Amino acid sequence: MKAAFIEQPGPPDTLQYGDLPAPTPGPGQVLVRIAASAVNPIDTYIRGGMVAAKLPTPFIPGCDLAGTVAGVGPDATRFRVGDRVWGSNQGLAGRQGTLAEFAVVDEHWLYPTPANVADADAAALALVGITAHLGLFDRTNLAAGETVFVNGGTGGVGAAVVQMAKAVGARVIATVGSEEKAETARALGADVVVNYRTDDVTVAVKTATEGKGVDVWFETLPPTDLDRTVELMAPRGRIVAMAGRGARPVFPNGPFYVKGLALFGFAMFNASPDQQRACAEQMNGWMAAGKLRATIGRTFPLAEAAAAHRLQEENTLQKAGTLAGKIIVVPG
Repeated sequence: MKAAFIEQPGPPDTLQYGDLPAPTPGPGQVLVRIAASAVNPIDTYIRGGMVAAKLPTPFIPGCDLAGTVAGVGPDATRFRVGDRVWGSNQGLAGRQGTLAEFAVVDEHWLYPTPANVADADAAALALVGITAHLGLFDRTNLAAGETVFVNGGTGGVGAAVVQMAKAVGARVIATVGSEEKAETARALGADVVVNYRTDDVTVAVKTATEGKGVDVWFETLPPTDLDRTVELMAPRGRIVAMAGRGARPVFPNGPFYVKGLALFGFAMFNASPDQQRACAEQMNGWMAAGKLRATIGRTFPLAEAAAAHRLQEENTLQKAGTLAGKIIVVPG
């Protein structure tokens, strides 16, 4: 099979494109013919060696995939050959990833793809959608009528947060960095859109909440100003932090506990298969109903996986601002 792989961690050009043996499913595993995979920041961190991990050699990066079941291993009972599926959690914990024509996946990391949802859309929503769902519902128990603030409302996770919050009847305030992204955020359902380059975020949030504050603050970016965050929270509000491995913001302890706030940190790949399946099942319902849509910024052929990783790094690490939506890689 064709695949993009590395022999050792390094920059994007470390990714090679060539032939590798097609994998064979073992007990409880499924062979998936990949129609689309998505690129996430964690993929580039692992490929670049920023996240220490024991990797098979050669190693195929990539967490997300969507495609069709091409084979079923012993004791695998959830899917049959020909079923369309999507999933995440590949390329982690020693598992091979998804930048290939085929992948072997433990069946508990796979979910049925709704008939009216394209493979590219399912792949684009996989990791970011499960992440958003875990933060909003497993961690903070978001309820109808509450106000959600999401920093970066058109990014992969941010766009999913906006749509899921609206799907359950919450009000959403989202930040963006351009007028083009503001239009995207409004189209996704954001009630209030704040351009952090031209607007005063503090004033905008206070105005939008009539001074009552935010119930759930979903921080998709490395937190830098928790004083401002705590100031803008409603009493008993909940803050989600899921980015910024090297961030060391000052923590306003007094205002935090006086307001009775809660701070949740999590990484989606630490969630159990049962937890992630619960997210996927609700996501499938929303995707089928058109309430959860993918935002795809660029699509690359598998042979150009290095360019896809380079674009992701430019926007994640160098803050280039040239990407709105997910990067998709397709075989062929």
